[in-house]
Amino acid sequence: MLLGHVGLNVTELERSVRFYEDILGFKLKSRSDEIGKAFAIFGDEKTTLTLWQQSSGAFSKELPGLHHLAFEVDSVEQVKKIEEKLRVHNVTLIYEGIVAHQEGADSGGIYFEDPDGIRLEIYTSHGISGHQCSTTNGKACGFF
Repeated sequence: MLLGHVGLNVTELERSVRFYEDILGFKLKSRSDEIGKAFAIFGDEKTTLTLWQQSSGAFSKELPGLHHLAFEVDSVEQVKKIEEKLRVHNVTLIYEGIVAHQEGADSGGIYFEDPDGIRLEIYTSHGISGHQCSTTNGKACGFF
């Protein structure tokens, strides 16, 4: 069984579309701005992400549900490139810099929030060892 797609509830579709398209580089496939039925579908041959404008408030880690959503890239350099873009757009990182997935791991990434406070990760599965990794707010993911 493979993961088919992910759907996220957002409060302001236009703001979220700009974030996922302009900052993270997702490709918009389809969109509806119909009142009460606004959504956007992003995707490529591997991943489909749908945003639904049907919520209010902000993401809460105190409620059951999504912990975080992670996207894999091919290299540490790609993680760093996205980190730079996040900083240019004043997106606050949960941790300062790249965080290893666990002590001594060769995989890791950056953690941040989308405009609705949904926690996101951009990571690579290899190449983290030998790079300076943050220990600010913890040494590994999972408890942020």
